[in-house]
Amino acid sequence: MIDNLPGLRTFANVVAAGSLSAAAREMDLSLTVVSKRLAQLEKELGIRLLQRTTRRQVLTEEGEVFHAEVLRIIAAVEQAEAVVSGRVGTISGTIRLTAPGELGRQWIAPAVAAFQRLHPQVTVQLLMTDAVVDLLDAGVDLAIRFGSLEDSSLVARPLAPNFRVLCASAAYLKQFGAPTHPAELVHHQCILIGDQRRAVWRFDGEEPLSVQVTAAFSTNDGGAAHALALEGAGIARKSIWDVGDDLAQGRLTRVLPDFAISAAPLHALYPSHRHLPPRVRALVDFLSERLGKAWRWGT
Repeated sequence: MIDNLPGLRTFANVVAAGSLSAAAREMDLSLTVVSKRLAQLEKELGIRLLQRTTRRQVLTEEGEVFHAEVLRIIAAVEQAEAVVSGRVGTISGTIRLTAPGELGRQWIAPAVAAFQRLHPQVTVQLLMTDAVVDLLDAGVDLAIRFGSLEDSSLVARPLAPNFRVLCASAAYLKQFGAPTHPAELVHHQCILIGDQRRAVWRFDGEEPLSVQVTAAFSTNDGGAAHALALEGAGIARKSIWDVGDDLAQGRLTRVLPDFAISAAPLHALYPSHRHLPPRVRALVDFLSERLGKAWRWGT
């Protein structure tokens, strides 16, 4: 029987931090102490949890299974500690959160700053990336994404509506004119997200339409596509969360506004809520309220 809570917490921190030395810094412990705790835990279990080299560490197959259980155990312990110590109203600890870069910079980072002012004992680590991060592998507590995932081990909580728009700068539309029908997009400079030369843009409605467009520019970064549109490089397809303020301020103009483009709502994704740490639950509630109030665009 494992009776080694410090070892469990150390193991979880090592996985989250990415290395023993990084975990030692975050826990304000010596590297020797962290190494001894992990070694003792592996000895008690009789298995190796991490394959370590001088450059990287990788969870073993047994380590992956054990890590998922450890996160649940630690969350349950923290909840119990909060109850018995009367700290139910005070949350603390570290939250690792991932969000798409553009959405993260415009909306999530300011919201997290406001949340931390309310809960100064909470530390938030932000991972801004458009890539889909495996929450358990990366030691991430919470993901903010457009749409949910097929991963049944995650809980998806809707935060706010969303829809896409086609947009371009006034300079581009003055030079090339504004299309009046999706079919005319084949004659326009289009900005694509990804590494493809061509893409299919679909439009909703009573008679759905699909148009194949060719990239004048393509990029793997949503922020770069946004910047290209602002510079008059072409027509981009973006979430209203990314370009809503630019449309309102006239920096961008909506193209083909009578042709709707649906998009998945904004979701918070996290592991099974049965043992969701209070600090993560509080942040999800805060984001839901804040982003719900921020939503101000009609469809």
